[in-house]
Amino acid sequence: MAVPGPLPTWAEIRLDFPYPSPILSCVSVRSDYAWCSIDEMFQGRWRYCTAKDPPSCTFPFLYRNKYFFKCTKEGYVLSRSWCSLTRDYNKDGKWKQCSPYHL
Repeated sequence: MAVPGPLPTWAEIRLDFPYPSPILSCVSVRSDYAWCSIDEMFQGRWRYCTAKDPPSCTFPFLYRNKYFFKCTKEGYVLSRSWCSLTRDYNKDGKWKQCSPYHL
């Protein structure tokens, strides 16, 4: 898979939300961190609302009685890589998608 050109800066990303009209602030629905949709109508593409992705992956983490030492695609229906934000995903359920650009 070819990597597209450089990622846009935060100033270039339009911060729209999953509502009929854009909301001018971030939301923290189903998240410990504020986030926003990149698309005018939410299509699953989103970003955290800070210049730096606030949560960090925690390794190793426990998921379904197995320890993971790097991001995994196991258990994610969209076949994207993810990681736990705590040592025990089974207990805490906190996670994030891993960057395809390893940023």
